Order: sequence, then structure tokens, then C-alpha cells
Amino acid sequence: MWFLLACASAISFGLRGILYQWSSKQSLNRNLMLFGVYISGTVITAAGSLALGQHWSPGVWVGVLMGLFSFISNAAMYKGYAVGKASLIAMFTGLPPVVVALLAFSVWGERLSYGQLLSFVIIMTGLMMVRYSGDLSLRNLQGAQWGVLTMLFFGLTDFFTKQATLLHADTFPTLVTMYATGGLLFGAVWLLDLRRASAARDSLRLARQESAAASQEDVHGRPAIEAGAGLERSGVKSKSEPEPSVKRRLEEIGKHTGPYPGSSEGMSEAGSSLERTQESPDAESVPPVNAARQTRIVWSSRRTLLWGMTVGITNACGMMFAMPAFKLGVTGLVSAVMAANVVLVMLYARLVLKESFKRLEAAGMMIGFAGIVLLKLLS
Repeated sequence: MWFLLACASAISFGLRGILYQWSSKQSLNRNLMLFGVYISGTVITAAGSLALGQHWSPGVWVGVLMGLFSFISNAAMYKGYAVGKASLIAMFTGLPPVVVALLAFSVWGERLSYGQLLSFVIIMTGLMMVRYSGDLSLRNLQGAQWGVLTMLFFGLTDFFTKQATLLHADTFPTLVTMYATGGLLFGAVWLLDLRRASAARDSLRLARQESAAASQEDVHGRPAIEAGAGLERSGVKSKSEPEPSVKRRLEEIGKHTGPYPGSSEGMSEAGSSLERTQESPDAESVPPVNAARQTRIVWSSRRTLLWGMTVGITNACGMMFAMPAFKLGVTGLVSAVMAANVVLVMLYARLVLKESFKRLEAAGMMIGFAGIVLLKLLS
């Protein structure tokens, strides 16, 4: 039974990854969308808890740690994509099942049979082949620290999901505390982004006013010939050229502003790995405006929030299947099967987006699928 639940969870997370991939192409605020994802999860799981009359035992508060670790892993992953190599971060996002298996063995003494261990190794080999990029090297490890944090905290999220089941915590109340915690954190970050963007715009407006005032003061009361032909000799600045100090200030402020701070640029790389909510750089790392991005239609806050709540349905379903799977199955194996959601995202990229597979990626998908089939046969 645990195997079917884990597969259902992987399918749900795979659908969520597809929606994240599509969202990454839109001009929306990533933190606000994820806030919507967690709000949706809170509402759905709260309704399920009330409908089924599930008990709020002390164990459900483990969900607070699950939400916290989910938030940290997402933040670390996005930071890694912003400052490091995407291929390196993608590699680390495929490794949490290894962390989960090691923790389960160390803390609870969970052991795998030889057949299960072989299946686990085959599945992880396939996943690493899918995520491997030929440009990885030991000399180029930018963002590796963020990748390690991502791997660790995604693993801790799964580990404490299992811990909640060992404490006999009911599924829906535990998920309510998890989603409420994550929602509060993402909402707080979104509000901080708004304040930071507003302060940056105010500073930019002030700097421009100072630049215009300085230019007017330089040419005020001077003959036109002096302001023009004698400009270079007299050292007077051109009206269109701001003072060096003001110019530097404008350039500095420009690094923190953009068409939509906190956008989802870069989310596609992370789409299949989110917590598992998982795919954009932080607001301070939003790249400068370019022609391609100017043609995009910026999503309103209301539209972004509603879309995030829609995506949250797939995420909530994934976690509702994941908790009973962890309760019934071996922790490391459940985590490995759930991590195979990347295969569904890859199939979407091939069949819908018409992206070509590298031979290594295609081989990795087949090996991972073979490992899952072997695991089923040996279970």
C-alpha cells in the first residue's frame, strides 16, 4: 500500500512541478505565489481535518518544523540558483532521499534488505543521471553551500514527516500546522520585498530629483555660450549628465529595482524539486531590465495569489499521500519513490515543450523507472 501512496504523491508533485515550470515563464512575484500555495494547503487540510474530525494531538506540532524546514530549503535552493551553477544545485536537489535514509538508520535503526538497497541505489543512480550536467567540475562549485543546505533541509522535511507519523499524529492537523507555518514565512518575506522595493523606488526618485537640481544649478545664470561651447573648459556638467556621486547612487539603486521585484525568473530550474514546494532568485538579485522582459505582462498581486492557491491543490494532494506512505513504508524508500516526480516533469518537457533529451537523461529515466519496478517486485 505504501508503494501506491508514494507513487500517487510523486505524480502529484510532478504535476506541481509542471505548473511551476509554466509559472517560471510568467512575470509574477515568486514569494507571493508560494504564499498562495501554502494558504491553499492550509485551507484544504483544515477542511479535511474538520470533515473527518481528526484529533489534534501534541504530535501534530511537528508540522511547525516541517513548514520551517520546507521554507528554509526553498530559500536556500532559490539563492543557490541565483548565485551559483544551476546544474550543481539541481544535482543537490536530487539527493535528499540519501539524507533521509541515513537519518532513519541512525535515529530509528531502519535497515534495508539487500533487494531494497539495490532498488534504492538504482533509483538514485537514475535520478542523478537525469540531473547531471556535463559542465559540472570540482573547479566550478559556485553555490555549493546553498546546494548542501537545500539537500539537508529537504531531507529533514521528509524525516520529520515520518517522525510525525511515529508520534501517531493525524495527517490533516499536522499538515495544517505545516502549511500555516510556511505560509506565514512566505507572506512575511513577500511583505519585506514590497517594503524594500518601495524604499528603492523612493530612493531612485530622490536621486533623480537631486541630479536634475544639480544640473539646473550648474547652468543657472550662465550665458548660453559658456554653458555650451565653454562647458569642458569651465568644468560645468551637462544638464543630461548627473553628478558623479549622484550617478553612482542611481546605479546602486538600479541593482535593487526592476519591473517586478521578487519575480519568478529562474523558477524552471527548481520547478521539479520544490518541497517539496519547490523553482527564482530573491528580490535583490533580480537582473536588470531587458527588451525581452519588457514585453511581458506583469501579473497583478490578486492574480498571482489566486494562481498560487490553484497550484497549491497539487502540493496539498502530494503531502496528503506522502504522510500515510511514510507511516506504512520504509522512510528512505518512500522518499526515493517520491523524488522520481522529476520523471513526469521531464516527460512534460519532451512531449509538450518539445525539448530534446540528452542520451544520459533518457538513460537515467529508464534506469530510475526500472529501479521503481524492481522495488515493487521485491516489496
